[in-house]
Amino acid sequence: MGAACAAVLAVLTATPAPAQPPAPAPARAQAPDPARAQVPAGAKARGTGSAAHAPAWALKDTGAPAVRFRGLAAVDRDTAWVAGTRGTVLRTTDGGASWRDVSPPGAADLQFRDVEAFDARHAVVLAIGEGEASRVYRTADGGATWTESFRNTDARAFYDCLTFFDRRHGLAVSDPVDGRFRILSTGDGGRSWTVLPDAGMPPALPGEAGFAASGQCLVPAGPRDVWLATGGAARARVLHSADRGRTWTATDAPIPAGDPARGVFALAFRDRAHGLAVGGDYRADQSSPSAAATTGDAGRTWRPAGTPPPAYRSGVAWLPHSRTAALAVGPTGTDLTTDAGRTWRPLDTGSYDTVDCAPDRGCWAAGEQGRVARLEK
Repeated sequence: MGAACAAVLAVLTATPAPAQPPAPAPARAQAPDPARAQVPAGAKARGTGSAAHAPAWALKDTGAPAVRFRGLAAVDRDTAWVAGTRGTVLRTTDGGASWRDVSPPGAADLQFRDVEAFDARHAVVLAIGEGEASRVYRTADGGATWTESFRNTDARAFYDCLTFFDRRHGLAVSDPVDGRFRILSTGDGGRSWTVLPDAGMPPALPGEAGFAASGQCLVPAGPRDVWLATGGAARARVLHSADRGRTWTATDAPIPAGDPARGVFALAFRDRAHGLAVGGDYRADQSSPSAAATTGDAGRTWRPAGTPPPAYRSGVAWLPHSRTAALAVGPTGTDLTTDAGRTWRPLDTGSYDTVDCAPDRGCWAAGEQGRVARLEK
């Protein structure tokens, strides 16, 4: 663990966060959509739920209060991309002090739920929905121009998440078509896409699907391994592929299931063996016991957290260069683990849908009402 990350964790674990007033209940599907927001220079405001001088989320004013950002890509402490409702894509290169609206033209009716960025200029975004609402766009000039590289033409398909192993090789996943999850593959950085054969995909359970909640239902570790989180069926499952999506195995996860609103919503792997899963029931009036689990064998088996987060969580990320620390986020707050997911404790009460950390220890979170924050001392 790096010295800076160690210092952050020392303060984070020193004292519990004081109680905060409950956050407003977020919209469950799409934030209200008044006129498209303009994006002026941002003003920084402290997040909630931290002791004085302790590391905490620092809110960054995106100037887009009508947008819900479920897509997030942390490039470093200065550069991040967010993607959300009303076809909105924003980018910062100054640590969130200002944001540039780089939304693809003509996309205002789309919902972007995932963004994968390689640097300040190159990014790929996924729009979700039935049929042609599911699309992929790519930029190589910081969002000044975009190319639509994929548009779904199968009315039965609904793409949920996007991920990349490296700058060239990536996958996207659709809910089951003909009884199996559909995998889309690229080998040229998102310029072109091919639907992979489904012979190596196990049959989906009745009602099983992915959740387009945080861009983290499909995540890689290393050059070939990738995991897919599912829910909506009698059992929540995690599927694993060791060959970039051509063949898969499925394992049950000890996270609430048995309802279309329950399951595994997000995954994070710090290497090909050690992973975290979070989820639960996204409905505000439903409890989510056992909303987190861990694996130490590449997802062959999962164990429930001894002390899970207190409510549904939709996003999770390992702190960079740490083998034991991670953050989980959801509409009712952020939780921290310092023992690799066995126990979690509240860190913040602000509403966030997704979280991502960069190798230089820059951690970002995003969510409803234009909320974006960076973890700071």
